[in-house]
Amino acid sequence: MKQTDRQPASWVRWLDPSDKVLAALLLAPAAILLSLIIVYPVGRLFWMSFQNLSLTSGLPAEFAGFENYVLMWEDPVFWDAAWNTLLIVAITVPGALLMGLGMALLANLPFRHRWPVRLSLLIPWALPLSFAGLIFAWFFHSEYGIVNDVLQRLGFEGIIWFNSPTYAFAAICLTIIWKTSSFMALIILAGLQTIPRSLYEAADVDGAGRVRQFFEITLPLLKPAIVIALIFRTITALQTFDIPYMMTGGGPGTSTVTLAMYIHQNTVSFLDLGYGSALAVVMFAFSMCVTFVYLRMLRRKG
Repeated sequence: MKQTDRQPASWVRWLDPSDKVLAALLLAPAAILLSLIIVYPVGRLFWMSFQNLSLTSGLPAEFAGFENYVLMWEDPVFWDAAWNTLLIVAITVPGALLMGLGMALLANLPFRHRWPVRLSLLIPWALPLSFAGLIFAWFFHSEYGIVNDVLQRLGFEGIIWFNSPTYAFAAICLTIIWKTSSFMALIILAGLQTIPRSLYEAADVDGAGRVRQFFEITLPLLKPAIVIALIFRTITALQTFDIPYMMTGGGPGTSTVTLAMYIHQNTVSFLDLGYGSALAVVMFAFSMCVTFVYLRMLRRKG
C-alpha cells in the first residue's frame, strides 16, 4: 500500500512541477545548446592554449603549461599587435560614436521624406568588411586614388599612404569609422524613437532651447542605447581583421597588424594552434573585461 501510494505522488510531481522545476525543464534545452556551441569551444580553446600543438611538426600535442603565454610575453610582434588593436579601439570607437550620433539625429529630424536618409545609413553597414577594405585601399592609392586626386586639386602634394606607418594607420582608422558609424547610428536612432515627444513639447513651453533639450533630455535618455552600441562596437574593434588585412596586410612592417591578424597568421599560415589559441584567449579576456566595464556602467545608469 505504501509503494502504490507513493507512485501517484511522483507522477503528480512531474505533471504539476513547482516553479523552480518547471523553469529548470524549460531552460535545459537552451543550456545544453549553449554548452555545445559556446562553453565547449571556449573550454577547448583554453585547453589548447596550454599545449604545444603545431601541425607542421608532425608531433602529437603535449602539455606545455604556461609556455605559450611566456613566449607571448617575450614576443615583440604580439606587443605591436596588441598596441595597434588598442589604438584602433581608442580612435575608431569614439569617432564612430560621434559620427553615428550626428547621423542618427539627422535621420530623426521631422522632415517629410526621411526614408532616403535612413536608407543611406544601411549602405555602409551592409557592405562586407573585406569589400570596404578593398574600396578604401583604392581610394588611398598613391597614384590613382581619389584622396590624392582631391588633395592635388586643392593644391597639396599627394601622399604615399601605405609606405608610412602613420598614414597607413590613419587610413585604416578613417575606413573603420566610415564603415561602423552607420551601425552606431542605427542603434542610437532606435533609442531616439523611444523618447516621448511630450518631453520636448514640455521643454518648449518652459522656454528651453534645442541645445539645452539635447543635453537635458536627449543625452540622458540615450545613455542605455549608447552603452549598448559601445559594447558591440568595442568588441568588434578588438577583433578588427578584415579592413587592415585588405588595405595593408599589416604593413609596413608590423605597424598596422592587429591581434586578430596575428592570431590568423599563427593558426592558418604557421599552423601553430597552441600559440594561436593562447593569443585568442588574451583577446577573449580583453573582450570580457570591456563587456564587464560597460555593463557596470549600464547598471549604474539604470
